[in-house]
Amino acid sequence: MGEEADGTDEVADLFRALGRQIRVARERAGLSQKELGERVGYGEETISSVERARRTPQPELLAAVDRVLECGGLLAAAAEDVDRAKARRRVRHPEWFRDYARLEAEAVEICFYSTLTMPGLLQAQSYARTIFTARRPCLDEETIEQRVAARLDRQEILTCWPPPMVTAVIEESVLHRRIGGREVQQEQLRHLLKLAELRNVEIQVLPLECQGHAGMEGPFILLTPKGKPQVGYGEFQSVNRLITDPDQVRMLALRYGSIRGQALNPAESSALIAKLLGER
Repeated sequence: MGEEADGTDEVADLFRALGRQIRVARERAGLSQKELGERVGYGEETISSVERARRTPQPELLAAVDRVLECGGLLAAAAEDVDRAKARRRVRHPEWFRDYARLEAEAVEICFYSTLTMPGLLQAQSYARTIFTARRPCLDEETIEQRVAARLDRQEILTCWPPPMVTAVIEESVLHRRIGGREVQQEQLRHLLKLAELRNVEIQVLPLECQGHAGMEGPFILLTPKGKPQVGYGEFQSVNRLITDPDQVRMLALRYGSIRGQALNPAESSALIAKLLGER
């Protein structure tokens, strides 16, 4: 644990240094965070989070910022350092979660059934921050930001190559719940629609009028790591369990198939999400 903590500190120092370099270069060019984001194809919140070291500065972002701000390759050259740092930064996950995180990172298929909140892999930044802020006992601010950054880092697997196949069945009530307020809820719904456009992501909504289904016992996750048997994972209050017994995993897979059959199909689900956003 001592070595992991030291490594995490070094990673944080690297990201802080890169964030300061981006801010100095941006201000030298006379651009706001919003203006820089528009020029490199990222949101203002992303630029702000990277400058404050709250989010990993992805190599693609560094290259784009380097080009737009004419940094002469200074930022782009840090891409390899960032890739190495990202692997070390995974230690920020709570110890009980690290086994799951390792399996998720090497999965070829991930299946979510969610009843209370959005799956972590599909959460927008402000939504994730609200979730961690609401934890009891309370987490300190530094831990909250570390957990948010770690969650966002996990989401990179959605767009890496080859990507895992990700399916998610989300209770309609989760879409209506205004975690963090209406603005955060709206951002999360827009984020879901954007993810639903990815070829490897299928999002389905289990409608409120569904009178009974196989997921009545609560949420769960199914993971299929490359070259390994499928496993299950569940969380309940402070109890977190990785399920490896073949019969229990087979039962969860059976339930998941049944739940998907009762949910709206992906196109219908996206239409419902857009309707909640007032876009249809």
